[in-house]
Amino acid sequence: MNASASASGAGRAGVEIDDVQSGALHPRPVPYVGRFVFLRVDDRHAGRTLLRRLLPSVEGGLPSAAPSQDAWVAVAFTYQGLRALGVPQESLDSFPRAFRQGMAARAQLIGDVGESAPTHWEPPFGTAEVHVVLSALSPDEARLEKALERARAACRDTPGAEVIWQQEVRQLPTGRTTLGFRDGISHPNIEGVGLPGSNSREVPLKAGEFFLGYPDETGNLPPIPSPDVLGRNGTYVAVRKLHTKVAAWRQYLRAQTSSAQEEALLAAKMVGRWPSGAPLTLSPEREDAELGHDPHRNNDFLYRENDDRGFRCPAGAHIRRVNPRDAAIIGDARMHRLIRRGTTYGPPLPEGVLEDDGADRGLVGVFIGAHLERQFEFIKTEWINDGNFIGYPGEKDPIAGHHDGTGSATIPEQPVRRRLQDLPSFVVTRGGEYCFLPGLRALRWLAELEG
Repeated sequence: MNASASASGAGRAGVEIDDVQSGALHPRPVPYVGRFVFLRVDDRHAGRTLLRRLLPSVEGGLPSAAPSQDAWVAVAFTYQGLRALGVPQESLDSFPRAFRQGMAARAQLIGDVGESAPTHWEPPFGTAEVHVVLSALSPDEARLEKALERARAACRDTPGAEVIWQQEVRQLPTGRTTLGFRDGISHPNIEGVGLPGSNSREVPLKAGEFFLGYPDETGNLPPIPSPDVLGRNGTYVAVRKLHTKVAAWRQYLRAQTSSAQEEALLAAKMVGRWPSGAPLTLSPEREDAELGHDPHRNNDFLYRENDDRGFRCPAGAHIRRVNPRDAAIIGDARMHRLIRRGTTYGPPLPEGVLEDDGADRGLVGVFIGAHLERQFEFIKTEWINDGNFIGYPGEKDPIAGHHDGTGSATIPEQPVRRRLQDLPSFVVTRGGEYCFLPGLRALRWLAELEG
């Protein structure tokens, strides 16, 4: 990138937006279709050839003024993938421990145990064979195919690089997840990027929380892989395939309530929003579809101001755990913010069906940040699978936490709080990988490695 291009792509904080892969910046289109593709590289020279052929498919910078018209492809690498490309050992050693070890090796720490343990993961997740991760999202199938055309040709024409796994994702006709709730509502406000966050009340977060080479919320520069051209403007991505046990979810709600209205309210209390996306903090008693579908209102709230004691949205509800905003918790919520993208896979379970039909359905989650350990892993260990930070020791996230049928969750009510018992797991990990998403200059550096 020349100096003028770099300057034009920099925000107020000097973020080199044009060098950041667009896939890290784009909010998810609505509606959307997409595909995740894993590749194995059997020869470093073939891997570099593949990357050179993929480069024209990868763009940098902000999405267009009309994101619904956009489609994009992103390219990321596992630690084993960087090794397969022949990245020097000195550079490999400069990456953080969590990335080098990989998600499967850290499964016990982040709560992937029992039926979510790596021994039960879908191949090739958790193996040394996953080297390159391609992701593509688009508003429709035609634009997705166009975005993938070059990438598909690059894979086909490069012996020594093999596609080993694919997953199609798409928005369901309802616009909701397989559990029945609207997703993809929240997006952080990042200083110097020029892309507005979804919550106008959120003080912008430092760019170094999300992209390497810039100060983070501590005022320091996060550790960056070497050489600088490899690490700068890159970020880390946790990719997760999560199976949802929709029938078990519906059965549990039915067993705990005596009417459809009670069932809907209990589900909302566990999630923190109504199915439309309307937050309990702003609409505590009833569904409000107009609020849920209004992007200027459905995220416009803070917990201390609107619901400090959790009588509207329980402190242990899913959305309040993974993004406590300004709530009174142990620790600083701003140190653990992520860019989150959830994409749905598999067919919906027909409305009203309470028995499992055996189909695989759920989410492919993408979690982006500059600090794997204090962002993604902290949220998994301290916020999802522990309740100490909100004063509920022993309680886990009622939706995403790992339960064994003995889980519990507290719902503040007056005059007496309600305590849910015997929670089963509603989400099962089918696989996951830690990836590094390089900047565009870094992609070119990798493609031109010698030796």
